[in-house]
Amino acid sequence: MYILSPTPNAAETEAILTVQSVDLCLAENNDEHKTDHFYAATEALIVRRGDPFRLRIHFNRSYNPTKDAISFIFTVADDQKPSPGHGTLVGLVPRDGIDYLGDPLEWSAGIETHEDKALTILIKPAVTCPVTEWKLDIDTKLLSDGSKTFSIPVPIYILFNPWCPDDQVYLPDYDQRKEYVMHDTTLIWRGSYNRMRPSVWKLGQFERNVLECSIKLVGTVGRIPAAYRGDPVRVTRALSAAVNSVDDDGVILGNWSEDFSGGTAPTKWVGSTEILQQFYKTQKPVKYGQCWNFSGVLTTIARTLGIPSRIVTCYSAAHDTQGSLTVDVFIDANNKKLDAETTDSIWNYHVWNEVWMQRPDLGIGPYGAYGGWQALDATPQEPSDSMYRVGPASVVAVKNGEILRPFDCGFVYSEVNADKVYWRYNGPYQPIKLLRKDTLAIGHLISTKAVLKWEREDITHTYKYEEKTDEERNIMLRALKQSGHAFSRYYLNDSFNEVEFDMSLKDDIKIGESFTVIVKITNKSKDNTHVATGQLNCDAVLYTGTNADEVKSMPFEIELKPEMSEFVRMEVQFEEYFKKLTSQASFNISCAAKVKGTEYEYYAQDDFRVRKPDIKFTFQGKIVSQQPVDVIVRLSNPLPIPLKKGMFYIEGPGIEKALRFKIVEIPVGGTAASTFKYIPPYAGRGTLLAKFNCKELDDVDGYMHYEIEPRPEDIINNGTHRAHNIIRRRTDVIA
Repeated sequence: MYILSPTPNAAETEAILTVQSVDLCLAENNDEHKTDHFYAATEALIVRRGDPFRLRIHFNRSYNPTKDAISFIFTVADDQKPSPGHGTLVGLVPRDGIDYLGDPLEWSAGIETHEDKALTILIKPAVTCPVTEWKLDIDTKLLSDGSKTFSIPVPIYILFNPWCPDDQVYLPDYDQRKEYVMHDTTLIWRGSYNRMRPSVWKLGQFERNVLECSIKLVGTVGRIPAAYRGDPVRVTRALSAAVNSVDDDGVILGNWSEDFSGGTAPTKWVGSTEILQQFYKTQKPVKYGQCWNFSGVLTTIARTLGIPSRIVTCYSAAHDTQGSLTVDVFIDANNKKLDAETTDSIWNYHVWNEVWMQRPDLGIGPYGAYGGWQALDATPQEPSDSMYRVGPASVVAVKNGEILRPFDCGFVYSEVNADKVYWRYNGPYQPIKLLRKDTLAIGHLISTKAVLKWEREDITHTYKYEEKTDEERNIMLRALKQSGHAFSRYYLNDSFNEVEFDMSLKDDIKIGESFTVIVKITNKSKDNTHVATGQLNCDAVLYTGTNADEVKSMPFEIELKPEMSEFVRMEVQFEEYFKKLTSQASFNISCAAKVKGTEYEYYAQDDFRVRKPDIKFTFQGKIVSQQPVDVIVRLSNPLPIPLKKGMFYIEGPGIEKALRFKIVEIPVGGTAASTFKYIPPYAGRGTLLAKFNCKELDDVDGYMHYEIEPRPEDIINNGTHRAHNIIRRRTDVIA
């Protein structure tokens, strides 16, 4: 991009060196700084701190270093009073040559070439400089007398640099940089621990207005002073609050009901792009979101700014409201959970983020440095320092039970490793009775998308030591001592252990099918006959484990002969659960039982969901960059009733606004299909993703990965790469 100077005033002296045009070298700089995918890359200069970028400046006459002086003045665009002391105003005088561009902590500039009336300049921002929008003025001065200023009229965005070893967010692994910074589509695991469900999510960090929105969020909603926008700890902590709307009218308004009138249901979003574009346009919270939406948007913003980020799902995640490191569940005399007393909860799954950075603010602890992955959560659950946010919490600190480390390590520790305790509540004037303590209920299958693979990577071991080991229990006891709380031990169960209960259900059930809950009851005594009484319950719940709506309840009483097993079965028909089903098809299955003539009581809960169908894609021809190809999207109806007034939503690279296709009806056993023309924007890997929603069946999705072939002319032109290359450190391998 060339920036031309206004026509000079005739009264101005010709002696002063005058900038006539500036070439921002966008193609070269974008390529070198890995910013060429940004939509704004054709109209703004987007570079990464710690590495040099190039400008070519054309003057009215040849530059003479013996009589001319040139300086570059950078100021943070939205800082009302930029100052050198705060690092928000920087003046640079270029040195002759580029062999050494100064200390990484310093801004510097050097003259690369001097050709007649043109200079090529390399400018290196400090590796700690604020990540924000900057303005640039070029001052030229005649040493004897007189000066002029040329202002670059386009924005300059300086981002974090995970390619630079001196940056706090440096990520040394080549493949991880591709996955956690550059990839614009990912997977989010949802469902339940016994029926995990990957959903595709278009991050869209390079799409229209996403960069501008992300930069603005840091300063406006995040309210980070310009001087501190280079600190990834401050930036990510502020963003975890700015993505939700509770305290600051941030990006997304959370809604965990089933009423989404006046907005978009959380299950209908297919990516972050539309959410951020809508917020950027209206500056009002977007309706509505739940945990995976918050996490997806936060990942988009982090990758946009250059902070490596990934989405993490924890199954059976605890929400500990008291900071006790336990989840206490109170059961009444009718074997129903008491919602008023049970303030803690267990989510079928909870989704948060991890961001990669060093933590010099935490120093070195008993388990080593605290750098690496940091847990970050934008879902508004509990306030932290008077705002709804979580993190960044060092995952190393969480694993080792250092719950007092900033920020919010205790809350994250409870999410992945709390103990679940069931209590019998018999009224306000009666003592509570401990029914069961479950040390294995919380924190299953902690998952993220594998690096450069469309599959799950299990990262449970990074958050906790293996269950049932002495090390895990010792860490738990150490954490409990730090928390200031202790287990309450009231009226422990006696030592009766002659009857054993085991609840199970087949977990691969398609929506539309019936399912059966089975409880196996075994009398281990060689001599005694026992009688077990109780009931099975099936409740439709939100994925947060709340708002239970009873689907079916079945009491039982069964005689158990010595050394014999009996089975209790409860079948749940489609007609019984369909009208009570929540959007994510989740159930809570519970069994409460007593053994007559003893003090023994049994209580167990389990999560369950029915499986929804997948949307399928088919390409009708070769997939070539910038050439149209027909795509068919299909969905089969799994229900024993017709699907009416449905809608497909399609997103993918090159689709600027989500495509929408109405489906009038899909009959029982039928398949719906829509065809559209798709133009891949570039060669390489792509992912199309789809959502389907209707009244009878919503939150259905599917995706397809594919390789986009280059056009023949792109292959021919590939050899004509530019001659110039910016000089970089030998230690920095560019991905």
